Amino acid sequence: MNIKKKMIYNRIILKISGEFLQGNNASGIDNKLLNYIIQEINTIFSLGVEIGIVIGGGNLFRGRYFNSNENLKRILGDQIGMLSTIINGLVLHHSLNFLLVKTYLMSAFSIKGICNEYNIFKAINLIKKNIIIFSGGIGNPLFTTDTAACLRGIELGANAILKATKVNGVYSKDPINHLNAKFYDILDYDQVISKKLKIMDNTAFVLARDHNIPIHIFNINKPGSLYRILTGENEGTIIKNS
Repeated sequence: MNIKKKMIYNRIILKISGEFLQGNNASGIDNKLLNYIIQEINTIFSLGVEIGIVIGGGNLFRGRYFNSNENLKRILGDQIGMLSTIINGLVLHHSLNFLLVKTYLMSAFSIKGICNEYNIFKAINLIKKNIIIFSGGIGNPLFTTDTAACLRGIELGANAILKATKVNGVYSKDPINHLNAKFYDILDYDQVISKKLKIMDNTAFVLARDHNIPIHIFNINKPGSLYRILTGENEGTIIKNS
């Protein structure tokens, strides 16, 4: 890598799903993938990029599992899901610290002795020298961690949201099941919403659109993809205002 290349973004929010950390396991965390993502993150952090990470929890629990259960409603399922994101946040936090990467874990709600409650003013100061991991979603059920990523990006004045996925970007339909799926290099927010492309929920898109923050959808399994996005190379799909 040419470390002399100029970064096009100096502050980003990286969204990592729990499913990525799960890998091919039935649930839980794949340590090989965990170590891989840590190295990818450390590469750009060492170049001076300010990084906030929003972590999902789908590898441990999903609120929708309760949708058809008469006794356990969606609200409770989402609350358990938020706790799952804190578990993933703790694992990522301690793994980064083990490599002597300055990291701070915040949650939308505090758990005494485990993680600190999110504070926008503290986060703005910390992100200048630390990677901040944001867990707990936005602290309320019925909102996804994609929405949390866009909300934190707005609050912290991030230049872009980077959503790590297992596919190369945005397609007209599922590229795994449809070989004729069309790949999009670039899209605007109104196109994404009108085409009903299921990449992130609409609340996240509307937030990013209204605050003019671009979103990059990319394949985190491709080594160096984070670096290529941050140096302005063509990587994945970029969604932004026209």
